[in-house]
Amino acid sequence: MFEALTEKIGKIFSGLRNKGRISEKEVDEALRQIRLALLEADVNFKVVKSFLTDVRGKAVDAKVLESLTPAQQIIKILNEELVAILGKEPAKLKASSKQPSVIMLVGLQGAGKTTTAAKLASHLKQANQKILLVAADTRRPAAVDQLKVLGGQLDISVYSEDAGVDPVQICRNSVKKAEEIAASWVIIDTQGRLHVDEVLMKELVDIKKAVVPVEILLVADAMTGQDAVNVADEFNKNLGLTGLILTKMDGDARGGAALSIKFVTGVPIKFIGVGEKTGSLEIFYPDRLASRILGMGDVLTLIEKAEQTFDKQQLEKLESKLRKSGFDLDDLLEQMRRIKKMGSFTQLVEMIPGFSKLTKGISDKESQDRTQKIEAIILSMTAEERKNPDLINGSRKRRIAKGSGTTPGDVNQLLNQFYNIQKMTKMISKGKLPKNMPNLPGR
Repeated sequence: MFEALTEKIGKIFSGLRNKGRISEKEVDEALRQIRLALLEADVNFKVVKSFLTDVRGKAVDAKVLESLTPAQQIIKILNEELVAILGKEPAKLKASSKQPSVIMLVGLQGAGKTTTAAKLASHLKQANQKILLVAADTRRPAAVDQLKVLGGQLDISVYSEDAGVDPVQICRNSVKKAEEIAASWVIIDTQGRLHVDEVLMKELVDIKKAVVPVEILLVADAMTGQDAVNVADEFNKNLGLTGLILTKMDGDARGGAALSIKFVTGVPIKFIGVGEKTGSLEIFYPDRLASRILGMGDVLTLIEKAEQTFDKQQLEKLESKLRKSGFDLDDLLEQMRRIKKMGSFTQLVEMIPGFSKLTKGISDKESQDRTQKIEAIILSMTAEERKNPDLINGSRKRRIAKGSGTTPGDVNQLLNQFYNIQKMTKMISKGKLPKNMPNLPGR
């Protein structure tokens, strides 16, 4: 996410950091380069102009230019202005005073509404809410079946009717069904449509009148850049959007939509989709995204993901093993599997301040392939070998490599990385930090 933009901004400020004083001319040159970087990231030109005008007005202040750390001061200003453009505070879902609260998901075809409906349902279910998913996309082949499958995987009820029933009537009946089963939220998956299609847009207006949704959320593909902004503007004029969900934020998106959409439309981003799994929907925090764009990481999101994945008692047990130097290959395999649940390696690393460069040139697929190879090697070992890797001699390495579809060299590499981890954990348990962190498995 924003890899190219983050890298360019990092280069711009790397030269400035070494200077004790920064002139107004140097500030203007840095802002000129940032302007080009933002435009290349497909950020709306009006947003770029307003943003850089505000940044310059604060950056050329004498207190900033004459401070001991002018570059850091300017980055701080950039961060504050990015947060302002992105919406300052996170925009949360608003429940209606009378249950059920109805959410309409709208958008173009192919934006990912059906999978997003399931992700949103999963998000609400984690908060112990009862949800009813509604299959109101009666025109796209298999749309109803897709939602039923996703609902079944999450153990969430899906309301649907026979083909040919008017979508407006389906939505009206679904609210009655939600009342009967005491559901607190109704999530309606509507059919994708072009914002210029008057007939289909009228259908959405009719659904809105029939169910009186508390939230009308546009699901937009972040990879479409400025088109997403234009689509949001038109849907907002017709329906009065309450928020947006940007999908495919984990893809090769230039990020322009995220940085432009709130400024241009006035509609807040409420969630971002960062993967294909039903759990890969994140609440949108403007300050966290701004921090990631500037290469400052996103530790809060990383901590939240860890808290959802790791059990407290298991962590305490692991800590005890580390302190007693009892960490073995079974423990390594278990922790790798838990980390996988948190997200891809590249997504996790870019949340750590200063670590985003580690993922440069490494795709999620490459990282996943390496992790799978490590799992295969460990699983090809005997229980005794996993407990005591020192037993693994040449003949055992050849047997493990054959069983895992790898090479003895791959087995050697894993064992060397594991011994590095053991050394590192011993040092940490004694209150020492190693100067050079070794590469970890999966890297």
